[in-house]
Amino acid sequence: MAGKEKAPTSVWTRPERRRREQPTLSRDQIVDAALDLLDAEGLAGLSMRRLGTRLNAGATSVYWHVANKDELLELALDRVMAEVRVPDPEQEGWRAAATGYARSVRALIHRHPWTVTLFAGGPMLGPNATRTLDEILAVFEHAGFTGHDLEYAWSTLIDYVIGVAGNEASWHTGQPGVTAEEWMESLGPYLEGMDAQHPRVAAHIREIWAKDYQNVLEERFAFGLECVLNGLATRTPTP
Repeated sequence: MAGKEKAPTSVWTRPERRRREQPTLSRDQIVDAALDLLDAEGLAGLSMRRLGTRLNAGATSVYWHVANKDELLELALDRVMAEVRVPDPEQEGWRAAATGYARSVRALIHRHPWTVTLFAGGPMLGPNATRTLDEILAVFEHAGFTGHDLEYAWSTLIDYVIGVAGNEASWHTGQPGVTAEEWMESLGPYLEGMDAQHPRVAAHIREIWAKDYQNVLEERFAFGLECVLNGLATRTPTP
C-alpha cells in the first residue's frame, strides 16, 4: 500500500510551541538576521547553520521559532511584503491603483531578488501578504470583477510583474554596475560577425542598447503593464 502523502505545512498554521522559559532570541531577531543574509547573498547564502553563527546562538534557539528553512523563508517573505502598497481604488480609480500595486511589487523584487522563486512556492498566508491580497482584490472588485474572474484578473497582473521584475533583478544581480555602453564595447567583433548572419538582431541590439538601458527597462515594463491593463479592461464593464 502506498504511503500516506505528506500533508501541506506552513509556519502560519503550525501551533506555537509553549515552554516555561522564554527563548533567548525573538522571532523578529531571527528574521532580521535571515533578511540580512538573503539580501546580501540570495537564497544560496542562507542556511540554518550560517544563521546561527550570525546570531551567535545555538540551533536550539533558532529551531524554537522555525522548524526548518522553509518556515524561515515564509517569515522572511511575509516581512518584506509589508513594503507593498496598494492605492485606494475609490480615490485613484482601479487602473491607477493596479498600476501602483504593480510598481510597488516590482520595487520589492528589485530590493529583494531572492523573493522571485518563493512567490510560487505555495500559498502566502502571513499577515502582510494577506493584507496585500485583500487590498488588490478590492481594486479588481472595484473594476467589476467577481468570482473566478476576480482571481484570474489579479493573478494575470501579478504574474506579469513577477516575470518581468524577476528578469530585471537577475540582470542587475548578474551584471552589477555594468552599463549598456560597456556591454556594447565588449561585444565588439562578435556583433560585427552577427551583421552577416543575423543583421536584424544586430541592428536591434544597436538600436536598443544605444539608449540608457535602465530607461529601456522602465519603458518596457510600462509598455507591458499598459497592455495587461488594457486587456483586463476589456473584460469588465467598469472603464
